[in-house]
Amino acid sequence: MADPSAKPVPLLKDELDIVIPTIRNLDFLEMWRPFFEQYHLIIVQDGDPNKVINVPAGFDYELYNRNDINRILGPKANCISFKDSACRCFGYMVSKKKYIYTIDDDCFVAKDPSGKDINALEQHIKNLLCPATPFFFNTLYDPYREGADFVRGYPFSLREGAPTAVSHGLWLNIPDYDAPTQLVKPRERNTRYVDAVLTIPKGTLFPMCGMNLAFDRELIGPAMYFGLMGDGQPIGRYDDMWAGWCVKVICDHLGLGVKTGLPYIWHSKASNPFVNLKKEYKGIFWQEEIIPFFQSATLSKESTSVQQCYIELSKQVKEKLGAVDPYFNKLADAMVTWIEAWDELNNNTSEETSSKQPNGAAK
Repeated sequence: MADPSAKPVPLLKDELDIVIPTIRNLDFLEMWRPFFEQYHLIIVQDGDPNKVINVPAGFDYELYNRNDINRILGPKANCISFKDSACRCFGYMVSKKKYIYTIDDDCFVAKDPSGKDINALEQHIKNLLCPATPFFFNTLYDPYREGADFVRGYPFSLREGAPTAVSHGLWLNIPDYDAPTQLVKPRERNTRYVDAVLTIPKGTLFPMCGMNLAFDRELIGPAMYFGLMGDGQPIGRYDDMWAGWCVKVICDHLGLGVKTGLPYIWHSKASNPFVNLKKEYKGIFWQEEIIPFFQSATLSKESTSVQQCYIELSKQVKEKLGAVDPYFNKLADAMVTWIEAWDELNNNTSEETSSKQPNGAAK
């Protein structure tokens, strides 16, 4: 007889890790407990490695700080950003699961228009498990959702769709604005709940936000490098953008889909626009050259794996963006180091990297 107190097993319970970058106690997990408690968490602690991060009881997690990153990656640890949420990508690297969901610690559970709590993770999983439509736009958006289908004129040869590599979620309350927009619109809040999931068409770039993001690690994981940001770098707050541009070019080349729209989270607080401006100001200029670079980037037919695509893209970054600023030569080298570290760690099943519990959390 079934135990009436037993909780239902959530989707992909043993195939998905939740990655959280943080510098503070993770009290926000209490509100996510109904949705996250049965999943495994990878917490990447930024800043002072001697600070103790408190995690609410009952969560299955492993926690890595800068000392752990340096020990596990050795000299290659310099590709992981410090004092920036870009450090989250270390969690992608050490995960052994097929799927990743990453969320910021200022993101709370949102409510849909009926007042019901939104299970963001469940919606991301649904997005990833059904195909995308990058080659032809469907005017009813996601044709695989209940109550929708392909519209008249949609080619039957394309209706099987493409594998979905990325699910990009959105935010209610505080929008993900750059510093100039924050300064002009300090009180603006996003209250619009749009009940839609769209595939971003092939050949179209998008600004990827890392605070509510899921992806298929096996399909696109090695391209989810959040770059060199934060301490010692001339730029910040472009970590997820850089990853998104690289990912989209590679997904287009490999025939993979990227979705955006549902699910929503509640973004609870705005970061300081003056601090943000200091981090972003070079990027605001540079992106006018970065984006045309990615728009025109092409990959050779010999690049058939994500790693091969990423290395080829790194060479183009050095060749074409190195003239913009020496930072891009350094970034291109870090892209190569990231792939080398990814391959080393993911061909290694040692106890140290596959089941280590730096905080002594029981599995």
